[in-house]
Amino acid sequence: MATDTRIYITPPGIKLGPLADIADGAARGFRLSFKAGRFDGVVVRTGDTVTGYVDLCPHAGVPLAAAPDDYIVHQVSTGTLLACRWHGALFEVADGACISGPCKGQRLEPWPVAVMRGTIVTARTGPRFRWLPFLG
Repeated sequence: MATDTRIYITPPGIKLGPLADIADGAARGFRLSFKAGRFDGVVVRTGDTVTGYVDLCPHAGVPLAAAPDDYIVHQVSTGTLLACRWHGALFEVADGACISGPCKGQRLEPWPVAVMRGTIVTARTGPRFRWLPFLG
């Protein structure tokens, strides 16, 4: 298995767990292993909505958390922010845009996720060929 290889997309329909496992206004990381490699993602919960991103800061190429599930989420008047533990970059959860820090103007890579009957699942995005190689 090529677990040292990092991949950046996942097939749709993978059950990640119950929505209730993530507190409202908090985030949780997910590491998924595939034949092609491993995927690291982060899901932020806001009410009954989830937003996912590839867990990789565009500034330094490191995970946003220093330890598993050690994410910093801020609720502010303009929305929800996700912080990078390493250099303090702040990302708008709504669109992944970095609004402060060393990568200001860059964005987190989206990871499509959804809630289906109370369970967080990976969702479909982009052309079909992008996810087919990872089904093996």
